[in-house]
Amino acid sequence: MRGLACVLMFQTHCYDSWLSPAARKTTFFMYSQLGGTLPAPLFLFLAGISFALVTDKLVRKGVVPGQVAKITIRRGAEIFALGLLFRLQEYVIAFGWSPWTDLFRVDILNTIGVSMMLMGVMCRAVLAGAAPVEHRTRLGTCAAAVALSISLLTPLLWTWRPNWLPWPLQSYVSGVHNLGEPQSWLFPIFPWAAFAFAGLAVGFLLQEGWAQRHEAVVFLSAGLGGVMLIAVARWLDAQPRQMYPVYDFWHTSPNFFLIRVGLLLIILAASYAWCQWGAAQLGFTPLIQLGQTSLLVYWVHIELVYGRLSILPKRVEGIRAATLGLGAIFLMMVALSLARTRLKGRGVMTWAWFRRRAGFAAASPTC
Repeated sequence: MRGLACVLMFQTHCYDSWLSPAARKTTFFMYSQLGGTLPAPLFLFLAGISFALVTDKLVRKGVVPGQVAKITIRRGAEIFALGLLFRLQEYVIAFGWSPWTDLFRVDILNTIGVSMMLMGVMCRAVLAGAAPVEHRTRLGTCAAAVALSISLLTPLLWTWRPNWLPWPLQSYVSGVHNLGEPQSWLFPIFPWAAFAFAGLAVGFLLQEGWAQRHEAVVFLSAGLGGVMLIAVARWLDAQPRQMYPVYDFWHTSPNFFLIRVGLLLIILAASYAWCQWGAAQLGFTPLIQLGQTSLLVYWVHIELVYGRLSILPKRVEGIRAATLGLGAIFLMMVALSLARTRLKGRGVMTWAWFRRRAGFAAASPTC
């Protein structure tokens, strides 16, 4: 699923960066941007599932709730720090034409880190009062409740914003940046963290004993549940009465949140089928490879698409040239991912070799 998120991210960014104004008015570009509504939810959803797996493993080992929270929150803080470092790097590379306010931009890495820290706080609170045998059910239920609460509060917080906060902090709530209005290109906690908590709920569900004994049935049921969730959300959206004073389907609507969660569940079921009975059984697949190094390829491709090292001129290309550029980015990122996988750990081995050689040279008699 991370590999799919990477590919969808590549196409969204490439077409957004390179297509000319005329090409941006086409139906093709519209569908490209529609596909671009999935990468961020996918990354957050999978972060939630991974968080559930790690938390459950620690609990089964007998780690006390406080230590579980410390470990998981620290990991979230590390991701958040990487997000800040990424923003600093982009500012330095673009120094001279990038405004200093970009240092405080709320990007997807920032939100993943903050979401993980929030999930750690929630798990700490729930584990403090849960018996070991029932922790998965309680954690999953609470995670689902938090996800729905974030989604329901989003339209209100985007309408009645906490203007008393400094804009760098307010931006984490409603994505205003320094522009006074919520910006669709940012990733504030509301609504984006809801996808992480949805993944957390699914992750704890998948760890239940009955779910592991009937794995295929559970994943198939998740896919069917996703279809039903989309149908319910579309029915709710079609109702003449709305509960919010300002209704923005594409940015704050709880119905759009439910539709995307439904799509995530369908993708989860399809990914399971693909891994169990599909092409993944044949050996190497680029999607799985990209998923193993998603942070690296995210970090590098941004500069090759949006930065000064962009492989094509920005905002002047047609669909054909941009698609060829997308193909080049895909191949470059797969090659980078393979190199990272194969060289992983080699740095330590090389350093140890140099140390042994240096020790040998120092011990050798001189003439």
